[in-house]
Amino acid sequence: MDRMIYVAMTGAEHMAERQATIAHNLANLSTTGYRADVSVFRAAYINGPGLATRAFVVDSTAGVDLTPGPIQETGRNLDVAVQGSGWIAVQLQDGSEAYTRNGSLQMDANGVLQTHDGQNILGDGGPITIPQNTQVVIGRDGTISAVPFGNQPNTVSTVGRIKLVNPDPSQLVKGDDGLFRLTSGAAAEADANVSLAGGALESSNVNAISAMVDMITTAREYEMNMTLLQNASQNEHAAAQTLSVTS
Repeated sequence: MDRMIYVAMTGAEHMAERQATIAHNLANLSTTGYRADVSVFRAAYINGPGLATRAFVVDSTAGVDLTPGPIQETGRNLDVAVQGSGWIAVQLQDGSEAYTRNGSLQMDANGVLQTHDGQNILGDGGPITIPQNTQVVIGRDGTISAVPFGNQPNTVSTVGRIKLVNPDPSQLVKGDDGLFRLTSGAAAEADANVSLAGGALESSNVNAISAMVDMITTAREYEMNMTLLQNASQNEHAAAQTLSVTS
């Protein structure tokens, strides 16, 4: 009886938490470069005298689905999509390095190349500054070329190259801000094999149909656990009545 009660109780609790994870994924269905969170359940037995019959169900975010999302062409010069595996390196406010697949780029008032959320894009020597009054072209290897407006294309100049990395996925951890970092806290080395598609963005890799099916399944499993708790309560009540009659 103990085991059923504890499994059902904690199972219902973590089913509700899993629903929150699924809802978060669905909320980011249209977020550029978003990677869906993945949660799993496991049993956690309690150690100690008199507790051998009790076990908890624990929900943990096992990781992130790193499957690439579909690439959509936009035709915008500052939009880039990572092709295959790889990441775009950005600089956070504290100076540390993080990684994203969101290639919707922009320039601030000083011409510094940034993500749509305001993080500086890292180049070979730090943040990249784009000259004013120029047209920007981003190559497959991340090289940024600038052509002054009104001049001939042969006046093109290279202003920097986006740092592209491809660390071991097992060494990456997703932060609450949606950015990825190395578990060691170090900076990943640039990888020349990572390539970009210009004038395009990578969509979220969340599958709306699959997520909705998971949400319905999780809701039913939550109801099942609540039914088990009700059955346990009814069994306990019936046992108490039987004992009171026999005594």
